[in-house]
Amino acid sequence: MNELRTCLSVSGVLLLAALFGAAPPVHAQGDASRATPPPGKVLVFVFRSDRQPVAAQVPVLVNLVRIGDLADGTFAVATVNPGRTFLRIGEQAVAVFTLEAAANRSYFVRVEAVSSVRPVRTEVRLVSETDGRRSLAQSRLLGAAPAAIAAAPRAQPPAAPVAAPPRAAPPPVAAAPRVQPSPQVTAPSAEPGGDWKFALIAKGGAFKLANANQTVAGLASTFDATSKPAVGIEAELRHRAGFAVGGEGFYYKNDLVATGVVAKQQVVALMLNGKYYVPVADWFHPFVGVGVGAAQAAYSGDLKGTSGGAAFQGLAGMEFRFGGVGLLVQYKYLAATTGKTGSDVKIGGGGVLAGLSIAF
Repeated sequence: MNELRTCLSVSGVLLLAALFGAAPPVHAQGDASRATPPPGKVLVFVFRSDRQPVAAQVPVLVNLVRIGDLADGTFAVATVNPGRTFLRIGEQAVAVFTLEAAANRSYFVRVEAVSSVRPVRTEVRLVSETDGRRSLAQSRLLGAAPAAIAAAPRAQPPAAPVAAPPRAAPPPVAAAPRVQPSPQVTAPSAEPGGDWKFALIAKGGAFKLANANQTVAGLASTFDATSKPAVGIEAELRHRAGFAVGGEGFYYKNDLVATGVVAKQQVVALMLNGKYYVPVADWFHPFVGVGVGAAQAAYSGDLKGTSGGAAFQGLAGMEFRFGGVGLLVQYKYLAATTGKTGSDVKIGGGGVLAGLSIAF
């Protein structure tokens, strides 16, 4: 009876060892690399493969949603709706990538960090599904454990008074051949034609004087604060990193009434501006800016004369770009004072303007 129990114990231990050592668990990264889109949806795989590994991580946003920070040899996947899909890759040196996604398809976007460049700059391109799947098989899903799995220790059976029959050795398992990645080609620049572009902007809208009641030419005067018209034109140089410099001419006119006097005030402000366009997407660019220059007021009607002075302004707005044409809306605040101290007139104000831009 004791010999029977001993044999059963040995057999049980060997059976458990065989079960636990049969195959390693399937990891999420393997499933994700072979995933297909849900019906009516799109899968976007973004993977990073550096020619010369760069230590820094690269943040990736898909349709303004951050899906993770890619290190070399990792990938992330996002499920999106069909249509235009926007990728924003990087932090200080940002690369913006757009693709037209069709339903029930998967897209594979390769990111490569350029070595010896600070801040980290990336090159981005769309690759075929064959190349993409091949690269994903050699990559790790972002946040998953490394692919290498340590073998489970082999259980040693307890000593038995009766020698167990020898077990047949399991057949050898051939190692899967290592897949060599396809030759990599440097991606072209996202904006061919140089880093700078020239743009013309025409705009108009609502502008109001900040000070309606003032003393003009020694007379207590009341302005119609609403300017009619209020128009401007700008010419600027835009850098692909988002910075822009240029000049602006802005014109507006207001009526004023004093005791026995009816006149008009016309203002021309010539400004030198600096702006920064935030590259959220290739079609959407919020911006902020400042300007410095000079303004001159000319009076007509019962009041004649001109007067000038320094001018300063702040700008904030957004531009929607469609190729070389853009639609923009902005808030402008202009601070300007003309005349001598004690008899000066504040001619500045603020308002919302809309316009059209054309980039060359």
